[in-house]
This record gives sequence, C-alpha cells and structure tokens, in this order.
Amino acid sequence: MPIATTNPATGQVERTFESLSEAEIEERIDIAAQSFLVYRDTTLSRRAEWMLRAADILDDEADRIALTMTTEMGKTIAAARAEAQKSAKACRFYADRAEEFMSDIPADSEAVGAQNAFVSFQPLGPVLAVMPWNFPLWQVIRFAAPALMAGNVGLLKHSSNVPQTALSIEDLFRRAGFPKGVFQTLLIGSEEVERVLRDPRVRAATLTGSEPAGRSVAAIAGSEVKPTVLELGGSDPFIVMPSANLERAAEVGVASRCMNNGQSCIAAKRFIVHERIAEEFERRFVERMRALRVGDPREPETEVGPLVSEQARADVHALVQDATAKGAEVLCGGEPLPGPGWYYPPTAMRGITGEMRMFHEEVFGPVAALYRVTDISEAINLANATAFGLGSNAWTQKPEEQQRFIRELEAGQVFINGMTTSFPELPFGGIKNSGFGRELAAEGIRAFCNLKTVWVCAARGEGGEMGRCE
Repeated sequence: MPIATTNPATGQVERTFESLSEAEIEERIDIAAQSFLVYRDTTLSRRAEWMLRAADILDDEADRIALTMTTEMGKTIAAARAEAQKSAKACRFYADRAEEFMSDIPADSEAVGAQNAFVSFQPLGPVLAVMPWNFPLWQVIRFAAPALMAGNVGLLKHSSNVPQTALSIEDLFRRAGFPKGVFQTLLIGSEEVERVLRDPRVRAATLTGSEPAGRSVAAIAGSEVKPTVLELGGSDPFIVMPSANLERAAEVGVASRCMNNGQSCIAAKRFIVHERIAEEFERRFVERMRALRVGDPREPETEVGPLVSEQARADVHALVQDATAKGAEVLCGGEPLPGPGWYYPPTAMRGITGEMRMFHEEVFGPVAALYRVTDISEAINLANATAFGLGSNAWTQKPEEQQRFIRELEAGQVFINGMTTSFPELPFGGIKNSGFGRELAAEGIRAFCNLKTVWVCAARGEGGEMGRCE
C-alpha cells in the first residue's frame, strides 16, 4: 500500500511520500533508544509543561488539524475539530494527573518484614505504536500522552493513508518542547513492523486496528517477550427494553451507528430490541437514518461523509449483498451512492440470521442490523453471541435490568442509557477478540511501566531472620 493522501471525497491522490530506507529506520530506532536514556530522568513537572504546550497547540490549530484529517480519511469537519479538542483534553488530563498515577504505592511493610516496602512505576523505553486511520489523531494521543508522561519514548507507525496527520503529530510534540527523538513518526509499510518490533531496543508495542493485524503483532511481541496493548474490532450491541425512552434511544442509536461515517470500533452495530416496542423503535430509527445529510465532509452541515476507500465501501456493500441474498430486508439505504468519492448511505436492515456474514463480522460503515427479542435473557444471549467484546449499550429504566446488563454483558465497557465513548478518566479496552490491556485513566499510563516491587531494610550488621528486617 503506497504512503499517500488520497481524498475519499473525490478519490484523487493529493500527495505521496517515500518510505524510510533500512538505514533510516535503524537511525530512528537508535535515536529513540539514546533519547530515552536522557528523557527518563526528566521531571514529571517538566514533562507536564511540554504536554500542556501540546494541548494549547491542538486547541489553537484545531481548524488546520481538522482539515488535514478530513482530507485524508473523510470524517466530517465538525467531527475532526472535536477530535482535536478531545486530544487536547487528554494531554491536559495526563499533564495534571501523571504525578498521582506515577506515585509510589505503599505496601504493608510490617507484614513483609521490611522497614519500607512499596511499588514504584518506571518507564520501559521505546514503545512502538501501530495506529489506524479512523481516528488518526485521538488514537495516537491516547497512547502518546500517557506514555510520554510516564517517561517512555514513542515510535509511531501510522496507517499509510494518513501520512500528513502522522507527521503533524511528530511536529506537535517537537514544537511543544519535547526533546529530539522522544516521539518519532516512521513512514513505513506494514511489512516493516516486524523488523522494528523485534529490535531489542524497542521494549513494548500497542496496536489499534483490525483483528488480523492484532494477532500478528501479538504473536511477534509474544515471541520476543514484549508487553502489548491491543484494541481491535467490535460488534457492539445496543439493547433497547420496553421501559427505555424510545425517542432518545433512537436518536443516540443513529448517532452511534453513523459517527465517523460508521467507521468506529465502538459504534453501535447490532440493535437488539424487545419485541413489545420493536416496531415503534424501528420506525423512529429508520426515519432518523433517512434524514441524515450525506455529502462533502468539509461542509459544516454534512453529517455523514465518505468511507475511507473504494475497497472499504466494497467490503461494506458485500456484507449487505450477502445478507439480502439470504433473506434480510433493507429498510433504508443499501446501495453505494453515485458520483465521485466513496459514499455509502446510512442503511438499516432486519432479518439478519446466523448464516449471514453480517451476523458474525464487523460492518465498518453506516449499516445497522436490527434484531427482535422476547425478553432480557434472549437479549443478553444475542448480545454475547459474537467473537468481539469491546463496548455495549443497554437502554432500560429498571434497576434490576441494569444490574443484569452490567453483570452479564461480555464487553470491556457497558454504557447504560447512553452512547459508548471514551474518556481520559475511564479505562478503555475490550475482551475476547477485541483485544487485551487498557488505555486511558491510570491503567493507560501504567500499561508501559515496570511495576517494580521495592523492599528496604537499613543495614544493622549481622543477624535477623532470612527475608525479615531486624
């Protein structure tokens, strides 16, 4: 895959880039390793100064940054601007909270026979981040902000279709004051990832992306005994029970399914509705899907832009065609839009069954699958009938139903009466084939730290029981 900016709204290649040579890759890794030896000794307060400056740049230049993202992957300009602002918030969050998250945790010194015992958090070194195109700024920042505040250095292998965004992130941290080599973008193809990850100077990896890519990186990292954090695909359920506010549930459901043009791992994809209110919910949902404005993502009134590539649109349509050929009903949408660009209309379908690909696979586009169930047990069983386990939504006003969803839904996150999203304050990640490990919150900054156990006894001469301080 060439490293290039191809505008999905027009299908035109706007800019191309040369991949790094083997010698250049070697140089970048060496710079990262040498930079870490110095950077790990900087103070948290100094790192916070630089991180706050990065946040200010993101806010001040949100319009420029947003236009680059919109041009490269097609998200609406409003969504791109919000992504820049959310990234600034995450930078400030870790600048403000890193000292708390990185502070030593005292242990029961008496119980372990020490004068002092505690857990200390120390950085690992260069971390390779393999990142996707769909949230090209946010998904990098949510790794980079905590990793850099912890004292690690970053090597970014971004998706090959967002090279300008990738380079702008390296430039962001440089302009913010971080020392040379603390964060570098590697313009390389996916075939070079294994080489970088196997380099002994690279100490850990994180990947957000497809399940096959995650399996590959996890296998390489496992063979090298290097820690990884993986956030992979999702096929999130959106359950609606009779006590729910149907208008609000339909509104949020449409927003969730079509956010980022339907290209989000944590978008609601499977709408599981109690049969008592299914007809009314479907009516409201389909009306809202039909009303969404599809068009040029640079226009402020546009709500749904193009899919990222011609292949992405073909993949989505193949799943729709497979379902319709096997008996599913299209309630709205269902055909690629004519003209330039890779547009696909908001689509709702019902009658999805187990022999259809859509039942098992993630649909990475604005296509909603509607299901009907008879009770809460059937809803939970259907929600869990997937290889994925990233996010989940449940809509009910009944406390006992809320508790069942919280206990029984197999997912890294459960949102009750609200849309699944990510916050710097809350851990983010999945289970099953959606990956392992957590980003954000305290877990995100500690993910690439050595949790070092410290046991201290002042020397007092000879004597004393083995393992005890006397």
